[in-house]
Amino acid sequence: MTNSATLLWFVAGYIVVSIAVGVVAGLRVHNTKDFVVAGRTLPFYVVTATVFATWFGSETVLGIPAKFIEGGLGAVVEDPFGSSMCLVLVGLFFAAKLYRMDLLTIGDFYRSRYNPTVELLTSLAIVASYLGWVSAQIVALGLVFNVLSGGAVSMSAGILIGAAVVVFYTLWGGMFSVAWTNFVQMVVIVVGILYIAWLIGDKAGGVANVVAHARAAGKLHFFPEPSARDVLWFIGAAVTLMFGSIPQQDVFQRVTSSRTVTIAVWGSVVGGVAYFFFAFVPIFLGYSAHLIAPELVAAHLERDPQHILPELILAHTPLAAQVLFFGALLSAIMSTASGTLLAPSVTFTENVLKRFLRRDLSDREFLWTMRLVVAGFATLVTVFALNSEASIYEMVGDAYKITLVSAFVPLVAGLYWKRATATGALLALVFGLGTWLALEWTNPEGLVPPQLAGLVAAAVWMVIGSLATRGRVHGGARAGG
Repeated sequence: MTNSATLLWFVAGYIVVSIAVGVVAGLRVHNTKDFVVAGRTLPFYVVTATVFATWFGSETVLGIPAKFIEGGLGAVVEDPFGSSMCLVLVGLFFAAKLYRMDLLTIGDFYRSRYNPTVELLTSLAIVASYLGWVSAQIVALGLVFNVLSGGAVSMSAGILIGAAVVVFYTLWGGMFSVAWTNFVQMVVIVVGILYIAWLIGDKAGGVANVVAHARAAGKLHFFPEPSARDVLWFIGAAVTLMFGSIPQQDVFQRVTSSRTVTIAVWGSVVGGVAYFFFAFVPIFLGYSAHLIAPELVAAHLERDPQHILPELILAHTPLAAQVLFFGALLSAIMSTASGTLLAPSVTFTENVLKRFLRRDLSDREFLWTMRLVVAGFATLVTVFALNSEASIYEMVGDAYKITLVSAFVPLVAGLYWKRATATGALLALVFGLGTWLALEWTNPEGLVPPQLAGLVAAAVWMVIGSLATRGRVHGGARAGG
């Protein structure tokens, strides 16, 4: 049997094991609360693992190294710098307040604090934001199957296979399946990536040699040039994931699935810190290709830099290392894909679909409705992935612009400003989204990045709308205080 065939069998075996873990964990699902927040029973190590594993996705292993190779450290301010800081901020400033409110979804907060209209509009924005993020993971799965098969499995076929695998165990076990498969996947990621780093680092002449080469090439320059446009675009990139991913259902689910409020807080903080430091390992691996196989880098820089790292592993490491790398890569992708597939489906069912149903559903009927929505959203995401030409890194970054300009300001104001009103939240959402979309359409490369202008507009109109309507603030605000 050839190395290629052996590797494929190992990968297939790993996928089967992941599905089995998800199915077994899913046996604990008996009601909606189990499906959405794992019955609020998860211990610290599982919460930390699922926070880390959900963030450590295709963009971390494939997208960030490709972006670093192209533009250096300043090009990855969005992720991992902004994304990891998001998790730390969630733990320190949001986790305890949201956990104590005992809500099912992040959309429920907007209803409790403001009104059903704010709930509906922010929930639709949150659901829409996941389209690009989940699609990025599905595209990455297609890329992996395409590379492993030497092109025998097309990108399109790989996308369909990957989507089917992730949908199966997510559909079955909800948050229980997601959390426990994430825990197993985190172990594989850590062991696999660290071993590969040791192996590749040795071939590249050591860590110091790789760092020296990157410094000489100007890749370690982080801060922007002292011009207004460069500084504003740097800030815009930083806040996109740092703030835009805070009002997200997947983050909320990890907080509220915790067994205690302390676990909710520190699981998010520790998971975020671990993600920040570990995200630099794929960057190191990807840049090592400059020293090990410069011809490979040259060949893929113009075409698709996302192929550099997997091609390097296939061409310059033994079979055991390939098995570990692609096992870790699949773990990273599937852990993120499952969590980000479940989150928007739950939000749509609870905060959008539920209000249009003609009758109240029993808990069992509601659970099965959620599962149908998971399947429907997965179909939509797969179609989007099959037709998207954006890079993995761009798909993830673009996803968070939606929630940055629409849902972030009402969330912060609702938790920390007693005078925030529903009118203010509605104006923030409308003008935040409107400003962003208008600039994306008319001047996407202007002095101010569209998403930063949208964020500022949302904040301004939140204040104006709230001060102009000093009516009674809904009691739900105090529930989170």
